[in-house]
Amino acid sequence: MSAAWDPGQYGRFADERERPFHDLLNAVPPADVRRAVDLGCGTGNLTRLLAERWPKAQVLGLDNSPEMLEKSRENALPGRLKFERGEIAEWAPFAPYDLIVSNAALHWVPDHPTLITGLARRVGPGGIVAVQMPGNHPAPSHREIITLALTPRWEPWLGDLARGPIHVRDLAEYIAWLRPLGFQVSAWETTYLQQLRGPNAVLEWIKGTFLRPYFARLDDVAREEFESEAAIRLAAAYPSEADVTLFPFRRLFFVAQRG
Repeated sequence: MSAAWDPGQYGRFADERERPFHDLLNAVPPADVRRAVDLGCGTGNLTRLLAERWPKAQVLGLDNSPEMLEKSRENALPGRLKFERGEIAEWAPFAPYDLIVSNAALHWVPDHPTLITGLARRVGPGGIVAVQMPGNHPAPSHREIITLALTPRWEPWLGDLARGPIHVRDLAEYIAWLRPLGFQVSAWETTYLQQLRGPNAVLEWIKGTFLRPYFARLDDVAREEFESEAAIRLAAAYPSEADVTLFPFRRLFFVAQRG
């Protein structure tokens, strides 16, 4: 089974998921952008903002999910904004870009030293690499799922996922990789104290992201059982009050411009 993306599930908390993109975009310095790319563009709702901010630019949205790209068609602008299927780690443009943006996507991609230095070499002089990544793996939303997956009931199916590497590194490392390549780097982290509505809201949040590869390993009956156990753990870790659940979510940002 493949870990398919569900645009509907992912979009349940659209406002909370989109805010970091706006914060990232607001930190991009003024630039003459003629070629821009959004790596991990999803449905393209946010990619379209790149085309609006830089009306002279040709913008590409790249994603590996056919489900997400099906939704992106409504955001395409002939001659201005297009969407293609592809893997971020394999992206090799024929000419340099002025702006590379990736919002909540690179944490799925391994080998960040190679990945980030490769992206840096794909922008020309004055070019910008702007990245936002979730950094919430230490939180109960992730720890509880990993702990559950390593119990005797689930370890044979899910243990390798639970023990898998975390690709995101400390921000200081991204600065250390980019500065020798001639980039000035602004880097920061933010913890958003999100106020989610609905029953077991944190479970519903991670069903659209972190839980996808776990669910893909299980048949329908096992998935329902695993989800029920996860719901109990997450409801205890994130109690709700008056149908509102406080969900702190840490995100890492950097904006790097080549000199």
